[in-house]
Amino acid sequence: MMKKRTAPVIRAMKGGERIVCITAYDLASARLCEEAEADLVLVGDSLGNVVLGHDSTLPVTMDDMIHHVRAVRRAIKLPLLVADMPFGSYETSEADAVRNAVALMKVGAEAVKLEGMHLGAIEAILRAGIPVMGHLGFTPQHVHEFGGHKVQAKGDAADALATNANALADVGVFSIVLELVPRESARRVTEACPVPTVGIGAGPDCDGQIQVFHDIVGLTDKEYRHAKRYVDGYGLFREGISQYREDVKSGRFPEERNSF
Repeated sequence: MMKKRTAPVIRAMKGGERIVCITAYDLASARLCEEAEADLVLVGDSLGNVVLGHDSTLPVTMDDMIHHVRAVRRAIKLPLLVADMPFGSYETSEADAVRNAVALMKVGAEAVKLEGMHLGAIEAILRAGIPVMGHLGFTPQHVHEFGGHKVQAKGDAADALATNANALADVGVFSIVLELVPRESARRVTEACPVPTVGIGAGPDCDGQIQVFHDIVGLTDKEYRHAKRYVDGYGLFREGISQYREDVKSGRFPEERNSF
């Protein structure tokens, strides 16, 4: 059995065993991640897109995150449970950042993730005894600043990415997500940075990979270049629901064994 993953354990995996990270948003997805022995489970603010139906992560609130972290916590035992800090929960002041990080920890998170270079907020959260995961490259909470979902850190911009990654590591993050950056840029950062990099759309040279639960099990009607669909969950579920409909309409369900 896999031993309990903690922030120090994840950090120590740098350059060694690849780190498997998956998002989860409810009890069912969390239980599957637990049984599959993911190293890290992220309650991502991507729940805004894949669970709540928003077109970005920006509308996600602290109440949303607390609700979903509490649900995921009930199934997660061995993976490290990380919670995203939603837009507006850490940018306004260091006091707000600490207060909101504490709220996530109180409902079961074991670390939090912040997007971008909010070094003061990160330092304040770390002083409160809360591990922090960084996030660079394309940061979804800055989608309007980027003008859409666009690859970042191309060409010479890779130098800035490496500089920022090292600055986050110097402050004390235990790992850094690299999202939508060229493989070569991610490779350079991974080689230079003393903490693990976890890629999504950043190529195979990172220390680990993170994917959205719904993408890898095929629970959406879309496919993305950065993801691999390992099972057609959407098709299987649709087939099952359609068969249920037909059985009810025809009277085949419920059968005697389904009745009391």
